[in-house]
Amino acid sequence: MKNQALKEIISFLAKNKILNQEKLKTAKREISKKYQIPFLRNEEIRNYYLKLVKQGKIKKNPFIESLLVLKKTRTLSGVSVVAVLTKNFPCKNNCLYCPDEEKMPKSYLSNEPAVMRAIRLNFNPFYQVKKRIEVLLYNGHNASKIELIVMGGTFSHLPEKYQYYFIANCFWAANSFDKKTTSRPISLKLDLTEIKTRLKKEQRKNASRTHRIVGLTLETRPDMINLLELIKFRQLGCTRVEIGVQSIFDHVLQLNNRGHSVKTTIKATRLLKDMGFKINYHIMPGLYGSSFKKDLKMFRQLFENENFQPDMLKIYPCVVTRNSGLYKLWKNKKFKPLTNNKLKKLIIEIKKIIPPYVRITRLIRDIPNESIIAGPNIPNLREVLKNKKVRCSCIRCREIGRAKPNFGFKTKPKLDRIDYKASKGREIFLQYVSARDNLIHAFLRLRIPSKIKTVNELQDCAIIRELHSYGTVAPIGKKIPETSQHKGYGKKLIKKAQTIAKKETRLSRLAVIAAEGTKDYYKAQGFRQGTFYMIKKI
Repeated sequence: MKNQALKEIISFLAKNKILNQEKLKTAKREISKKYQIPFLRNEEIRNYYLKLVKQGKIKKNPFIESLLVLKKTRTLSGVSVVAVLTKNFPCKNNCLYCPDEEKMPKSYLSNEPAVMRAIRLNFNPFYQVKKRIEVLLYNGHNASKIELIVMGGTFSHLPEKYQYYFIANCFWAANSFDKKTTSRPISLKLDLTEIKTRLKKEQRKNASRTHRIVGLTLETRPDMINLLELIKFRQLGCTRVEIGVQSIFDHVLQLNNRGHSVKTTIKATRLLKDMGFKINYHIMPGLYGSSFKKDLKMFRQLFENENFQPDMLKIYPCVVTRNSGLYKLWKNKKFKPLTNNKLKKLIIEIKKIIPPYVRITRLIRDIPNESIIAGPNIPNLREVLKNKKVRCSCIRCREIGRAKPNFGFKTKPKLDRIDYKASKGREIFLQYVSARDNLIHAFLRLRIPSKIKTVNELQDCAIIRELHSYGTVAPIGKKIPETSQHKGYGKKLIKKAQTIAKKETRLSRLAVIAAEGTKDYYKAQGFRQGTFYMIKKI
């Protein structure tokens, strides 16, 4: 009976151009009722459809495939996120709140979803990337534009050889995915020079491969940031850095054994921006020694004080886990974590002050409830706040693909500009937004740097730190209606940035921190490859 119902729903979809999920839901309800079976799920419809296509009984239908995409949010931001985890190495620090589970990367727990995936694949970077691409494709997503995020704690603490081995295997996995021959990981037994050579080779190839890495994120600490470290990050292909700031109050950092000062964070932030990196701060409200008022003051300071001004935020409310130093303090009633209600109130207040050039990528860490001894445990916090109709101006809340159905790209957006001081330099945020509701289609971050010395090729350069178009991932070289990609917004934003740099500064060149998978695009816009950046004379 179920197979007959599946055939009928697929036939119905092929004949009727249903434009939204509500109409699909109605059709599924009626057919399920007709055949007296449980409500049909998109996953089983899609699997049966793929089976019929493979058997040659029906032809491929892009409309059906688009409608039945599973977990649509995974590619609504214009990229396919592939998160991978490094294996455990000794950590030089002993932060009070940090869980320390045996055989796990510091601060990670074995029952976290991302960690469980990595464990199954023995933390092998090659197989982690291959598996994530495979899952994305199976669920109906386009994986041509990969945003690679390397997790596992402080990347800078890892042995240098392992760092290059890990990233080289990520590129090799993306490049070899469509090959018919069985490919094997790059061996850690090779010497460092051989691994570096292989990395460069795979990076060059990736610029024209099917699965291109268009962004590479590494995690580290503020006290690990220096010029030589960031030069190495560029050699690896890194374009964004997530740094564990946690607090901007020295006394709170000291109480929690963080091991760095606020001054260190300020210095690292300035260098990162002047080197063109995007910056994602990890911030931890509810720490030992903090309070609701202090936390709210901290978030205000992040955007009122030009020494901070991160581009993105991951908010990780402090929780008590059994294998952490904080556990003893909590057990002895010397520490009281945030409650769920207080966290909700805090986030509501935080959302009111987030500028439109900042993206909140996380509101709470994905720690399973069974591992949280005390502290906030609302895994669906975004959904809870959305139901309360909490307004937010951050980039994520204004993304065109999230805020409207994917078929709502009818009106032309307008160009908007925001200038702000940051780390003794100037930031210019250009965005294409819909006129009525300020939804964001595309944006560009242009930096007029401060006067600290970085690398020679950035002298006399304004820097494009980020260029991004939203909506569902569009296949490379193709246009689809339900996205802002490949509509020319990127070219217009680059042209506007070039005009600003030429008319408003004394700088003679424009640089961009290009990921390996985006270099062909920037070449087409007149940029030429330098040592670490792509440069264009203006």
